[in-house]
Amino acid sequence: MDYGQAYGKLEKYGQQHVLQYYGELTREQQRALLDQIEAADFDMLKYCKDNTTNVKGEITPLAAMQLHQIEKERERYTAIGLDAIRQGKVAAVLLAGGMGTRLGSDEPKGMYDIGITREVYIFQRLVENMLDVVRQADAWFHLFVMTSDKNHGMTVDFFEEKDYFGYRKEYVHFFEQDMVPASDYEGKVYMEEKWKIAMSPNGNGGWFSSMRKRGLLGVIEEAGIEWLNVFAVDNVLQRIADPCFVGATIANHCVAGAKVVKKAFPDEGVGALCLEDGRPSIVEYYELTDEMKEAKDDKGEPAYNFGVILNYLFKESVLEGIAEKNLPLHIVEKQIPHLDGEGNYVEPDGPNGYKYETLVLDMIHQVDNCLAYEVERSREFAPIKNATGVDSVESARELCRRNGIEL
Repeated sequence: MDYGQAYGKLEKYGQQHVLQYYGELTREQQRALLDQIEAADFDMLKYCKDNTTNVKGEITPLAAMQLHQIEKERERYTAIGLDAIRQGKVAAVLLAGGMGTRLGSDEPKGMYDIGITREVYIFQRLVENMLDVVRQADAWFHLFVMTSDKNHGMTVDFFEEKDYFGYRKEYVHFFEQDMVPASDYEGKVYMEEKWKIAMSPNGNGGWFSSMRKRGLLGVIEEAGIEWLNVFAVDNVLQRIADPCFVGATIANHCVAGAKVVKKAFPDEGVGALCLEDGRPSIVEYYELTDEMKEAKDDKGEPAYNFGVILNYLFKESVLEGIAEKNLPLHIVEKQIPHLDGEGNYVEPDGPNGYKYETLVLDMIHQVDNCLAYEVERSREFAPIKNATGVDSVESARELCRRNGIEL
């Protein structure tokens, strides 16, 4: 893309200010800016004042496959799942683009040490959970690790330094998630440098499109992978590529599955798996009305009683269709460092604009069916969101201790 083409693209979106310092830049900086303009998606900026992409339809309950139902079929489901793993049909996708800022760390969140008597990193705990399945199946499965521009190098170097925590290196693939422009409240993109647009990760809903852009569908095709288990970095107890979960999803002829836990209380901050206009969906805890909170199922239990834990299984063939669609856009108010009108770098004291994200939970609404698969929260749900208190390093350590995991 040359200057004229870049200006034309910016003019279409009212973003000509991006080139205001072009004449001051070195040739290398000019090239970098033109490349960034060519790659940037400015289309989403139009939703900053009127977001019509994220309007919910009619919400109704979706029954979960509960623990007692799973237990009756555990042997059969596990056999089906192990067979799929041994045939190379299952892979895992770790969403690890975040930093450990809320934990007081300036490193990737997965590098945080939760150990007490020894070093035990979040990444390490997740790999150990995967190795449990490797031993059970007597077969390795591929792991795709999504990083961000801020932590990619550190993450790759850390895995190398720790010898992949015992996982086979040839089965691990790193890729960066896509970035999108950040804007002020009027939808004008911020500049981070005179030659660089302020960008932010496009949210965890962009994981598959980012994989595709990085050429990883070739790995999937060559390996014969049919199922992808996508999971968050911060839950150190979750089972990954869980044979019983995989087998239950396959046996029940579903194209997706979601691990869920019974809510601790009605207002717990987890999204509830439900139906939206007759299709699987997830309603966030803050979207639940009083009527929905009080609704009961045919057994007298709360109708929206199962929360997702960001551990999903998708049939790979349906993901390719989802990648062609536009997921709902989540517009998040954030503090965005930027250049002011005089070209001075500013670190804002509070929120000053928007970042634009898609979320993996919205991918669920794009599939025809989804198995809500209950797991025991004390055995599989130890999220680390904070340094102390609820969903913290402290609470995760205690849950690990109860499960016999030495820290």
